[in-house]
Amino acid sequence: MNGNRPDTTDEDIGRRAFQLRKEKATERALDRLRQGLKANWAVLTQHDLADLAWIIGELWAFEKRLDWEELHFSKLTTEDVQAIIELARGLQENSQHSVETLERVGDIIRARSI
Repeated sequence: MNGNRPDTTDEDIGRRAFQLRKEKATERALDRLRQGLKANWAVLTQHDLADLAWIIGELWAFEKRLDWEELHFSKLTTEDVQAIIELARGLQENSQHSVETLERVGDIIRARSI
């Protein structure tokens, strides 16, 4: 058996570690959101949830860690979530204004985090 490492670079390992942290943070945020929405969670379609997970992951990558920790997803309303989903879909269609869109998503969540 060869004792050498497989064709995996430190960069690949770093990318994978980043992706795992992003996925875990997204799962925690969605769980908190689900707990906060209670029965209203059921009105979200699988497509809605996929778009929501995607934008939350993008927000995690965009936000400073300390700012991320201050976001309270459990306090969002159904209307907030629908607005975030619409922003996600707009960003997926046209990534030209990604910074502004992610700032708007963060602002929606921050408004409930006070």
